[in-house]
Formats: sequence, structure tokens, C-alpha cells
Amino acid sequence: MTGLQGKKILFGVTGSIAVFKAAAWVHALVKEEALVTVIMTRAATRFVSELTFEALTANPVHVEMFGHAVRTPMAHISLARDADCICIAPATANTIARLANGMADDLLATSVLAASGKPVMVFPAMNCNMYMHPATRDNLQRLRELGYIVVEPDAGALACGDEGPGRLPEWDRAREQLLACLCQQDLAGQQVLITAGPTREVLDPARFLSNRSSGKMGFALARTARRRGAKVVLVTGPVSLEDPPGVEVVHVTSAREMYEEVIQRSSQASIIVKSAAVADFRPAQAELHKVKKRSAPDSLALEANPDILAELGRNRHPGQLLVGFAAESRDHQEEAGRKLREKNLDLVVANDISGENTGFGADTNQVTLVDHQGAHPLPLLSKEQAADRIWDHIVTLVAK
Repeated sequence: MTGLQGKKILFGVTGSIAVFKAAAWVHALVKEEALVTVIMTRAATRFVSELTFEALTANPVHVEMFGHAVRTPMAHISLARDADCICIAPATANTIARLANGMADDLLATSVLAASGKPVMVFPAMNCNMYMHPATRDNLQRLRELGYIVVEPDAGALACGDEGPGRLPEWDRAREQLLACLCQQDLAGQQVLITAGPTREVLDPARFLSNRSSGKMGFALARTARRRGAKVVLVTGPVSLEDPPGVEVVHVTSAREMYEEVIQRSSQASIIVKSAAVADFRPAQAELHKVKKRSAPDSLALEANPDILAELGRNRHPGQLLVGFAAESRDHQEEAGRKLREKNLDLVVANDISGENTGFGADTNQVTLVDHQGAHPLPLLSKEQAADRIWDHIVTLVAK
């Protein structure tokens, strides 16, 4: 399951050129098995037909509140009652003004008024001058005061040729906001520090020592923690992943750089999760120039990198929760238990790096959670699902 599977989303579409992007959002929601029902304003149907959204959702599209075109009796009540969340994207200046003033002159506005207690997300999209106009800014502030979730637009080139704020965000950021809206905020108030990815230890200007870590697990942990209300700092080695929306990301290269960044931030963190695959050793000497094959030494002298997790375990402050990872190809639980005891941890996540679906770079993972009460194996899951299960366990530890 994903965080969107089975969720009932009432999707409001208003009259903006950004409707084409909203269609892509709806398609993405349906791919993740969300149950999407679309309400279009009359103006929205001038940009894209109802048939487009009916084809994408396999559900009737609702436009009119009265008359022969009404699909459902008392639609403004039943649609709002059945929804887990209302998402309005794009939200035009006109729609924002009507919602801010409590108007009920079409099906979308009336459904929003009838959705008492349901989260309503508003994604403004319009010309930058319209967006920055004091009237629009006042209306958006009024929506926030009423409890609506207003997601600021992106800035950039607009369809009209102007440049500035007013672009509907890309789906990745919108998805994170939607998931945060739908999930329990059981990490609210927590300051979470996460490490991810590999480190690189320089041999010469052309070569380095590293490992196969992709950073996917650590990034999934950062995303899911942010959704659940935590303030998240992610310290990551070199990866090919986009920074998670809403997360403070610190990019480093070497183990020593990661050590410095983590130790500097550790005192402010209430939960630390060390999922990075940090190099245990570095070359004793990094060459200034590329080493030629003919002059390469027969052996490579190495020296130990600082053990970040052991340092955190020695100096943790009262109430701080410390989680480590054990990437193993055999004896997973035994190695995780050893690390738990020797490094003064609360939890170790052991994962099998030898499996085709669980090794470095895979999109799935099968981990065992080892704490002082024993081992808790999880099934094969996507890395986001595994991350959520890890946070579920961490939340129970925090509550003890």
C-alpha cells in the first residue's frame, strides 16, 4: 500500500491554463490507487473538457449544482461527506476570493462550505501580478485563518510571458503536501536528524573509495518523517536523488565532512537516524595528481574514519533517541544486536544487502527492527512503506 491508496480525494479544478498540469496530478493520484472525484467550475471546462477527467478517473465529473446535468442528488453534501480531503488545483484568484468570503454560488464553493472538519488544500495558480495583489494576499491569509491549507506556488516563467510567483507546483511537492495532510502528525514537535547515502574518500583527482549505497532509504525516511510533522535535517553523501520537499538538506562528500555536520547538529535533535553507509576507512594520503598505472603502488595504506554512530552513542543527551542501520550480507540479527549494545542505541534496522530486491539501489527493502525487547521482522515493502513502518516503531519507543 502507498499513503494514497484508497484515499478519497475530492479534486476541484478551476479556470486556469494550469488545468493541464492538474490533469497530470489526477493521473498520478489514480496510479497510486487513490479514489478521485472531480468537480470542475464552468470556467475550467473552457480549458479542458469533462471527458478528460472522466477518462482519467473512471468516475463522473461534476460541474452543475442544479438542472438536468446534475449527476448526484444533493451533490454538494454527499461529495463533501464522502471525501477524506478536498484539493483545489489550480485555484484561481476568483475562486480564492469566493472561498475567502464564504460564497456558495457554484458546486465547488458549496461543497467546500459543506466539508466541515475535512482538510481543504488550496493550490493558487495565476499571473504573478494577480497573485501579489493585496486583495489576493488578503484572501489567502483569510483562508489560512479559516483553517484551509494554502500551498504557495512556484516561481518562474508563466504562460502569459511574465515571470514570478504563480506557477502550480510540480507533482512531487504537491504529493508531499497531500500526504502530510492525510497522515497522522505523530512526529509533530520532533527535531529529526537523518544521514543517507554513501561517502567518498579521495584517492587522487580521478578516483575515490566508496560503496553502492543509493541513499533511497534515508531519503524515504526524511520524506515520511516530514509528512508526519517532524522538522527534518538530512545530511547526505553524493546521491542521484532530488532533495525531499520541506526538508533541510546538507550535502557532504567524505566521512569526515559527514562527521562534522552531524556532530554539530546532534545536540538539537530529539531523534537521530544514521542510515548512511559511511566509509570505515580512507586513504592515508590523497595524491594531488592522478596516479599513473605504471607508478601505482602494490598496496594502499588506509586509516580509520571517525565512528559517527559510536560518538553519538557516547555523548547522547537524556531523552534523545538514537537509531542505527546494519547493512549485512549474513548474520543480520546478530550483527544488529551487537551494534545495539556496543554503540548505546535504542534501535537498529538490519537489512540484507545480498538480496535482489533488498540490496543497494533497489526500490524495495525487507528489514528487521532490533531493539532491547527483541527482533521485529518486516515484510518486503517499498522503501517509503518500510520507512513508515520504522517510524511507527520509533513512535512507540518515544512514548515509553
